[in-house]
Amino acid sequence: MANTSGFRLGITPDFYTDAQGSFEPVVARHFGPDSGVEAVAMPPQPGKTATPEALNQFDAIFSLALKISPESLTGVDRLTMVARWGVGYDMIDVDALTANDVMLCITPDGVRRPVAEAILALVFALLKNLFQQDRVARAGGWRGDLKTLGHNIPGHVLGSIGCGNIGRELFRLAAPLGFTRLIACDPYVTQDQVAHLGVEMVDFDTLFRESDFVTVNTLLNTKTRGLVGDREFNLMKPSAFFINTARGPIVQHDALVRALREKKIAGAGIDVFPIEPPPKDDPLFELENCIVTPHALAWTEEIMRDNGDEASRNVLAISRGELPGGIVNREVVERPGFQRKLARYRSRA
Repeated sequence: MANTSGFRLGITPDFYTDAQGSFEPVVARHFGPDSGVEAVAMPPQPGKTATPEALNQFDAIFSLALKISPESLTGVDRLTMVARWGVGYDMIDVDALTANDVMLCITPDGVRRPVAEAILALVFALLKNLFQQDRVARAGGWRGDLKTLGHNIPGHVLGSIGCGNIGRELFRLAAPLGFTRLIACDPYVTQDQVAHLGVEMVDFDTLFRESDFVTVNTLLNTKTRGLVGDREFNLMKPSAFFINTARGPIVQHDALVRALREKKIAGAGIDVFPIEPPPKDDPLFELENCIVTPHALAWTEEIMRDNGDEASRNVLAISRGELPGGIVNREVVERPGFQRKLARYRSRA
């Protein structure tokens, strides 16, 4: 039987496979004997989807990539917070959390810098033909054997689909590098909000037509699923590059493959896939004008530390009956059921 007398934090099973060795120091640092929080492993979950029986054992959970559906929350009355390590939450039904008086918190401060750096790593790798150069050298060739030369950054336009937390950090880092223009498309951002970064807000089609690098920096939701397809790739310059470090399903995968095979674009840097891990016969793996990474380009020692610290602070705040940072479903705060949970934690503190 679950212990209901103290505050319990469940750690989703994927931490023990995908982040083993990285999350344990965070847990030890924040949830010692004096923290008032008992941190334990969540039981294995079928199909990587949370069960009500598991969720109802905990007041909060650390979530890496666990799916939470409306069915996951059936009869769940104990859970108060899902503390996501990261900023994407397409695997979580936020409306269902709200209806069950559960708060979702993310870690924007821990993510923005490493993801922005990852995007720039792909910009440099693509612009400098890094992987072609590596293959030529390993095969015993030399610079005269290179099929094409790389380029310098000046004269190029950097574009972003989305200009939120990560997009703005990308532009902040990119501004001194000499890009001719920094442009973005985001229906929720005004020109005045990003003028200090030197960013020009443009419409969706202009972004694709005029960018030399189109980067994806938006959430996956019903509006953005399949957002980029044949039409958008046909708008791009043949010399342009496409970079996706956000979520695979934002891009129509077959359309991306066609654009690369038919040389409609010069190349791509892809860190995310529609299915993860992707099948071994994914056609992107056969293409020399595409750099692929295993949704880990931003997974640094620092991102694990900082995501963990931010998520831990969120959990500790809730355990004291206080509101944390990074709240996604802010409307849950006014719900009587959620307020009763907070009052119960305050009475323990």
